[in-house]
Amino acid sequence: MKISVFGAGYVGLVAAACFAESGNTVIAVDVDEQKIEGLKNGIIPIYEPGLKELILRNQAEGRLSFTTDVIEAVEKSLIQFIAVGTPPGEDGSADLQYVLAVGRTIGRHMNGFKIIVDKSTVPVGTADKVRAAVQGELASRNSSLEFDVVSNPEFLKEGAAIDDFMKPDRVVIGTDNVRTAEIMKELYDPFMRKQNRLIIMDIRSAEMTKYAANAMLATRISFMNQIAGLCERMGADVAAVREGIGSDSRIGYDFLFPGPGYGGSCFPKDVKALIRTAEECAYDFLLLKAVEEVNDRQKEVLATKLIKALGSADEEQPLTGRTIACWGLSFKPRTDDMREAPSLTIIERLLAAGATVRAHDPEALQEAHRYFGDRIEYSTNQYDILESADALAVITDWSEYRNPDFDRIKDLLRQPLIVDGRNLYKPTRMKETGFRYIPLGRAGNGIHEGGK
Repeated sequence: MKISVFGAGYVGLVAAACFAESGNTVIAVDVDEQKIEGLKNGIIPIYEPGLKELILRNQAEGRLSFTTDVIEAVEKSLIQFIAVGTPPGEDGSADLQYVLAVGRTIGRHMNGFKIIVDKSTVPVGTADKVRAAVQGELASRNSSLEFDVVSNPEFLKEGAAIDDFMKPDRVVIGTDNVRTAEIMKELYDPFMRKQNRLIIMDIRSAEMTKYAANAMLATRISFMNQIAGLCERMGADVAAVREGIGSDSRIGYDFLFPGPGYGGSCFPKDVKALIRTAEECAYDFLLLKAVEEVNDRQKEVLATKLIKALGSADEEQPLTGRTIACWGLSFKPRTDDMREAPSLTIIERLLAAGATVRAHDPEALQEAHRYFGDRIEYSTNQYDILESADALAVITDWSEYRNPDFDRIKDLLRQPLIVDGRNLYKPTRMKETGFRYIPLGRAGNGIHEGGK
């Protein structure tokens, strides 16, 4: 099939590369000339395992091309994917200006029947707005060309997006048109070889499914972070609690790890958007408001623990003269994405408390410089930042941090203090090695924050 993907961001690039890999002819279009020129020359603007190889192979074989020419993209393809950003507005609602702009562009230049697919995460009712935008342009042309609008939300995990797309848990298609449903089934058939997991439903239900899924996962994370906080106060071990509840088949283990809070491009934005959508319907979504509040508080926890462990009597800047080494900046491993990352809140709090901050991340150092500039120190070596630091804060659970050289860490640090926001290490081993170890929710395992 001939496909155009509007938006060469995270979702757009993954979709374009994977559709091309399954034999389709794909045009990826973006208004950012520098980004498109870079992609033509093999420069991939995001880090996602396997994406670069997929893009380069399909470019070389002529199935994937990049352009800023929107007319070419509209005219040459039957299926038009909208995969542009929907950033949150000041009130938390999704900003649809880019989605609707693409809709108007398609309406302005379409030369025959088109299937317009909302791949961006959009609130319920967006398909109606896209349809109106396209129809408005057609009316101005006195054109009666046919088109259909489809909701096809993405369910990609950053760091595993290629596998998620090529071997999906499910593909949701929202359409009221039988002919369009069959075309979309044919498009996704190569990804359904082992098991048919394509679900056809009405458009509004498809739009809601994306938000509902992310809201549920965000709720699990915030729930477990609250349990971790309670475990610390009650003398229980959150790792044991997770094993105990996760073994229940109705619950399962996924998204029950305590941590410094959720971040990234999806959960924070989608939770806000769903709360805002509810408000527009005069519905008070109390549960999601609590989920968001818990997450905001959780991002403060690691910094609070460091201030408690190292802080002076200076209420304004209790960490003056202290150096904190931070492992991990991206919101999760296997990505360079720092949107809404817990590290942003943690580091800002440490800086405000007077600390000197050093940071390492396998992929996100360049991205971090956009946020912090020269206010923190950066290193491509995870051990270099430990020299004479007062503590190590583990923020992101990259595999490089799971089995480090603890003897080397102890020799480099000014004092053997680790505040572990991901519970990567065994408390008994840390105690035996002589570390003062402060994890999350594990006070009941002989671990305490007093350092005695």
